[in-house]
Amino acid sequence: MAEGNQHIPATPRVLTNPLRNHGVGFTEAERDALGLTGRLPAAVLTLDQQAERAYRQLQAQGSGLAKNVYLEQLHDRNENLYFKVLRDHLPELLPIVYDPTVGEAIEQYSHEYRRPRGVFLSIDKPDDIEKAFATLELGPNDVDLIVCSDAEQILGIGDWGVGGVQIAVGKLAVYTAAAGLDPSRVVAVSLDVGTDRESLLMDPLYLGNRFPRVRGAEYDAFVEKYLRTASSLFPDALLHFEDFGPSNARRILETYRNQYRIFNDDVQGTGAITLAAVLAAVKVSGVPMRDQRLVVFGSGTAGVGIADQLRDAMVRDGAAEEQATSQVWLMDKQGLLTSDMTDLRDFQRRYARDPGEVDGWAVDDNGIQLLETVRRVRPTILLGTSTVPGAFTQDVIEAVAAGTERPVVLPLSNPTSRIEAMPADVIAWTKGKALVATGIPVDPVEYGGVTYRIGQANNALLYPGLGLGTVVANASRVTDRMLLAAAQAVAAQVDPSQPGAALLPPVEDPWESSAATATAVVRTAVEEGVAGNRPSDPAAAVRDRMWEPGYQNKERVSA
Repeated sequence: MAEGNQHIPATPRVLTNPLRNHGVGFTEAERDALGLTGRLPAAVLTLDQQAERAYRQLQAQGSGLAKNVYLEQLHDRNENLYFKVLRDHLPELLPIVYDPTVGEAIEQYSHEYRRPRGVFLSIDKPDDIEKAFATLELGPNDVDLIVCSDAEQILGIGDWGVGGVQIAVGKLAVYTAAAGLDPSRVVAVSLDVGTDRESLLMDPLYLGNRFPRVRGAEYDAFVEKYLRTASSLFPDALLHFEDFGPSNARRILETYRNQYRIFNDDVQGTGAITLAAVLAAVKVSGVPMRDQRLVVFGSGTAGVGIADQLRDAMVRDGAAEEQATSQVWLMDKQGLLTSDMTDLRDFQRRYARDPGEVDGWAVDDNGIQLLETVRRVRPTILLGTSTVPGAFTQDVIEAVAAGTERPVVLPLSNPTSRIEAMPADVIAWTKGKALVATGIPVDPVEYGGVTYRIGQANNALLYPGLGLGTVVANASRVTDRMLLAAAQAVAAQVDPSQPGAALLPPVEDPWESSAATATAVVRTAVEEGVAGNRPSDPAAAVRDRMWEPGYQNKERVSA
């Protein structure tokens, strides 16, 4: 046979469109109508049957990364099936499609690359932003949500350049699986501004821009153009920022949050889910929010974002702003932060203590340390976002317990190898008095004849519902009261008064949690006057908007 003359049969377009492909789920009538006669095996399987087979295939994969790759291939092939599997097994698969396994996928992105997912915007071609979005062929009313990342501070693994697009893809998957955001109406965006990781710059297979990370005025202009273009093209879309560097994350949020519909999960989402845990703890401890004393160990974007939300909650509970600010103590690698330090980040300065206030406190070569701070401050809340394993020693925890009857201890760092203290130790060291939540999933702890269930401060409990509520209300911006409403809605889903009760609801079924959170957010947006849509029944409006995987009543695409 002469080479180059073989006839290669075309694949019907419906089989290559993941939003419309049903694979062997197409009925006989659909196969005939769509030109699929003879192109599929004879059997017609239901979505449930397909999901059972896909889950078995998934279980056969030998590692977390292999499972992540398998799911991405399924995502590329059949979105209904992908989200059916993900939603049915979300507690098990959340660590696969998101933290921690997505970190491995990001590190291997250029080597495991199979097909593009999302929009790639390059800082050296800012004039191409509108052209890039145009390739999506989506109109101004066709997009509900855009998640973007410049990948400077990915999870706990740092700068991974263009591979960070996977963090946006993973976040969107959770939005859909946990809260029913329509996957055909969401977009992942990579803001490729270069990378400072030498191994990527030297890797011949690296797929991103091969120059050091651009900063300063050029960076700011690029982000501003992205915001202006995205909000102009898709005026109803919530613009979610993810895993930006600490200074950039806060500066972008503070500069644009009243101008555009933006949300930063690392700052606002982390703060809100932690606030939910604290609100639940307050019901048990009896210490009002206005009287809380907070020590934050690890004062980066997450730590200070949490401090901001807890301080604001103190103010809403009657504390003067200056008083509330004075009830927050920040610690970082320099020890307790004081205003005379020359290496403070801009967002840390408002909480830095006057040196005269700590005159006479014990100091070593690394500043005023945690144990000394706890003994002096007598905090009601000890919060860890440091990724320093074991930082909350027995001496520290016992000192916290000596200063308050029911201490709130929140070692939020992850993964497990980075946590400041394990809950079993915290509970034992406080003789069962500590109210504990973590950033990792933890098995129940037995102590003194009581089973202590440990809530996980997982942002997936909050941001999907917050995003859904913002979309349903068509809110012009994400306000502090909307964040508070989301935190209160999550906190209301547990009864912490029972012995050993968790401070947060389980991650097992975020669907109902997201619906309740979204409904509270819609009501608050309407009350604040920022809602473009004012449904008479917010709960019904939320339910109507929640997309679920299924083949019935789906629009068909001709081949």
